[in-house]
Amino acid sequence: MTSSKSTVNRLLRSERLHPFRYTTVQGLKPDDFQKRVAFCEWLLQQQNTDNGFIAHILWTDESCFTRDEVFNHHNSHMWFQVNTHAIRPQKHQERWSLNVWAGILGDRRLRPYLLPERLSGQSYSVFLNEVLTEFLDDIPLAAIQELWFQHDGAPAHFCAPLRGWLDMEYPGRWIGRGGPVLWPPRSPDLTPLDFFLWGHLKELVYRDVVTTQMDLVARLHAACTSVDPAMLQRVMTAIPRRAQACLDMHGGHFEHLL
Repeated sequence: MTSSKSTVNRLLRSERLHPFRYTTVQGLKPDDFQKRVAFCEWLLQQQNTDNGFIAHILWTDESCFTRDEVFNHHNSHMWFQVNTHAIRPQKHQERWSLNVWAGILGDRRLRPYLLPERLSGQSYSVFLNEVLTEFLDDIPLAAIQELWFQHDGAPAHFCAPLRGWLDMEYPGRWIGRGGPVLWPPRSPDLTPLDFFLWGHLKELVYRDVVTTQMDLVARLHAACTSVDPAMLQRVMTAIPRRAQACLDMHGGHFEHLL
């Protein structure tokens, strides 16, 4: 015997139960917890020693932008006096994607850059050596000398020549897989590009149907202009709070508590 939806809802209300949304998190492996604890302890210790330390870290990441990105239909309505039966095409036969790099340094947002769709250690090394150094030309020399470079443990980030270049360019001052400071795997909740920037940009980029790659690129650059220094300053203040929340959860998930 099955109960009607209204009966179920009435029973739930009678028990004073309420609907709540899930918080999507990255799955963790058993070895991840201690690595997350170690990184957060190190980060907070550095921040306590130098209150501006987090602003010295160049946080970097890559994200994939596709034609058929997830779209929030709950935020999309067309208001008319009668139903126009409007449609929204998706799942196009012609598919493409863009691999976008971005960086955040304190209250500065480095402009996005299109990387090869299949990133290799060699192409990533060329980007860091030739493109990133150009991006940093506008940064004062004193800030460059204090700069820490951060990236995650993606395979392209781990090749030996690349790590050698980082050791030479940022001696003792880079965070990543195999680096002087280990970036904990499966930790998008600790980097501002994942917990803030990518979601913010995609919310703007995919408000309307994306038609071409050029359209997507134009929207991406337009969305980036909405990220101002005041916004990034607020994001920087969230990083130590997240690190402390991670410690409070002994390296486990914490975003559902924020």
